[in-house]
Amino acid sequence: MAFWKLWDHIWNLFVILLCLCECSVAQISYVIAEEVDKGTAVGSLAKDLHLSVQQLQTSGLQIKSGYLKRYFEVDRESGNLYVNDRIDREELCPNMLKCALNIEASLSNPRGLHRIEVVITDINDNAPAFVEEVTTVEISESSYVGERYPLARAHDADVGINSVKTYKLSPNEHFSLDVQSTGEQNVFAELVLQKVVDREKQPHYELILTALDGGKPPKTGSLLIKVNVLDVNDNSPAFSYPLYKVQVVENAVLGTTLLRLAASDLDEGVNGQVVYTFTEKGRLSPDDTFFLNNETGEVTVKGSLDFEETQAYEIRVQARDKGNPPRSAHSKILVEVIDVNDNVPDISVSSLMSPVSEDAEIGTAVARVQVNDRDGGKNGKTNCKIMNSVPFQLKSNYKNYYSLSTSGSLDRETVSEYNITLLATDDGTPSLSSTHIITVQVSDVNDNPPRFLDSQINVYVKENSPIGTTMYKLKAVDADLDENAKSTYQLIKTPNVKAQMTSLVTINSETGEITSLKSFDFEELKTFQFKVQATDFGVPPLSSNVTVNVFVLDENDNSPSILAPYSEHGSVNSENIPYSAEAGYFVAKIRAVDADSGYNALLSYHLSEPKGNNLFRIGTSSGEIRTKRRMSDNDLKSHPLLVLVSDNGEPSLSATVSIEVVVLESTADMQTPFRHVPLKEDNFSDLNLYLLIAIVSVSVIFLLSLISLMAVRCHRTEGSFSRYSAPMITTHPDGSWSYSKATQQYDVCFSSDTLKSDVVVFPAPFPPVDAELISINGADTFTRTQTLPNSEKVRQSCGSKLNMKLLLGWVSIRSFIFLKCSDFYCLYTCLFILF
Repeated sequence: MAFWKLWDHIWNLFVILLCLCECSVAQISYVIAEEVDKGTAVGSLAKDLHLSVQQLQTSGLQIKSGYLKRYFEVDRESGNLYVNDRIDREELCPNMLKCALNIEASLSNPRGLHRIEVVITDINDNAPAFVEEVTTVEISESSYVGERYPLARAHDADVGINSVKTYKLSPNEHFSLDVQSTGEQNVFAELVLQKVVDREKQPHYELILTALDGGKPPKTGSLLIKVNVLDVNDNSPAFSYPLYKVQVVENAVLGTTLLRLAASDLDEGVNGQVVYTFTEKGRLSPDDTFFLNNETGEVTVKGSLDFEETQAYEIRVQARDKGNPPRSAHSKILVEVIDVNDNVPDISVSSLMSPVSEDAEIGTAVARVQVNDRDGGKNGKTNCKIMNSVPFQLKSNYKNYYSLSTSGSLDRETVSEYNITLLATDDGTPSLSSTHIITVQVSDVNDNPPRFLDSQINVYVKENSPIGTTMYKLKAVDADLDENAKSTYQLIKTPNVKAQMTSLVTINSETGEITSLKSFDFEELKTFQFKVQATDFGVPPLSSNVTVNVFVLDENDNSPSILAPYSEHGSVNSENIPYSAEAGYFVAKIRAVDADSGYNALLSYHLSEPKGNNLFRIGTSSGEIRTKRRMSDNDLKSHPLLVLVSDNGEPSLSATVSIEVVVLESTADMQTPFRHVPLKEDNFSDLNLYLLIAIVSVSVIFLLSLISLMAVRCHRTEGSFSRYSAPMITTHPDGSWSYSKATQQYDVCFSSDTLKSDVVVFPAPFPPVDAELISINGADTFTRTQTLPNSEKVRQSCGSKLNMKLLLGWVSIRSFIFLKCSDFYCLYTCLFILF
């Protein structure tokens, strides 16, 4: 006994500590056993509220609760919470495993409100008790050994281990006790007849039935059983069968008759009249599902039947006569519920492996599928298949288990997600089915390289653009995802690209922006080409290339340049004309060139000064200054002219040249710097001999060089993008050949006037691109005569080139002779000998 009390105190202490740990965060919690004495300390409330004894006097601590009784109070001196009234757990929390009292502790200084929970633990303070103190059992003297008689149950207000656990019967020779248990708190006993009784020997028996709980020590409760032995009715009813079997469909209509019980009694009169009853009560009482007619023994359906919940019912019945004392017989009814196909198959998916890599091999497992049908027999047999056309297959593993695996190749770029529809059907009549959709994602594999929209990209950039100008933004498209779709860009150095081209541009490896590294000059570089490679971040990485053609667009950034003899800056340009000059008399020819191309190099000539000039005019396109009319006596002898040469660019650029035209009375006064009247010499001087030898030597060297150049150029072929193109010779409407640095070609400028003709040859630092040969007719109209491509092999026209070079040589030597020779007639003689 002392051990168990010590154990209870240890257990209570453990529970108290456990509750204090759990409630330290949210509230103050105490544990105390029920039925403790008044004044028992529950806990130090002042300590838990962090109040000293002095603070407790001034804090205004009050205990409040919503209960009728004031179960707890606070000791104002010690601050302890103690029991103020009797605590009965069974009264406060009947049939509850946990019982707790919630009170509130309020403080006025400082103001505060605290929740206190007091857990009441159960003690074995209630003994088992029967509803009645005496019960009567009537037994016929003709009862057979082994007959059973149910006894009343005892009830215990305690819970758990302190509730009723067993029964005991007082010792006797005629009866025994059979104790049965259907649960922790569901223990009952039956009285079993062990020996035939005889009313004449002993008409009454008194037995004590004792109920014991599980407490330590256990408490008991007793019931007085009075057994009366009845006489006369010595025949019991007898059932036709000890066991009745019947079948019923699960959707049977209420009121459907299952069977009719039949029990016979050999006695007569009331001793032979039988009453039928169900003997079982409680949780599995058949009264909820079936109805038994006491008089006829007919059993009918009273409630709903469900095969999936209960497939069979075992019912105990009793037939009891009306004799005095009555006799009874017992039998069983086994009701078998027949299944109806009223449940659709249920599809469940487990071990789903999604996403599936697009390079997964055929037969790769994706998921496990299980099909369940709550019906029985063939109604519960199922089949499962895939409804839609997908590269997956369903294989049966065992009974209703299936495995879902791939049956074909996957391509995420074509289909990134599959919705697989499964159809499950049973073998019932009619068949029921259900569907389930499995979503399988396809994960990406780096199987697609970055791709450009075009194999070649043309980029146009204006010349003189600042360094760092974004010329173009490349974009490569990759059908993959995430890292496999991210691309990095880089320039590719190829042998066929000039070294200086690689330093012209740079590319942002992340954005693909092509940025210039220098300011381009159309007159120096018109076009160049490079390659860019886009590489993704996949493993292994994939890449592709694109060719970028860059075309530099010309801008009007070069002013016209005046050619000799008027090109010297600050020089005084003077021209003489006779007073007798007719209208249209040729005064001078202004020649200019522009390093730009196209309209930016198309020049026009205008007279700017003096205003109101009506004596001279200039050809807008030719630059020839001529007289408008004959001279008059009122005209000035000297006429300053300002010639403006402007191009057609936007905005237009221009250059000016000043010419002073002097009117002479006599043509004899006119002199030209290019003509010197030769003096007749009788003898062939040494100077003439040296000059002749020099001219012959230069001519021979020139002819040999010309023949070699012709042989090379006639067999030369042109390459593709980076090779030289055919030269372009452009003739202006004024009859001159102009040279443009933009097209990089030889230009020859001359006029029809013999004394003022000259040849200007400019070397070309770079080969030109595609050009056209343009000729000008006498009406100042342009005519395209030939196009010179640069992408095919072109056989140069040797004859036309020979004529052109002969013409250039003849004009050059002719001009040289005019400038250097002193003997006019000797020079002409030499020229005729040579040519």
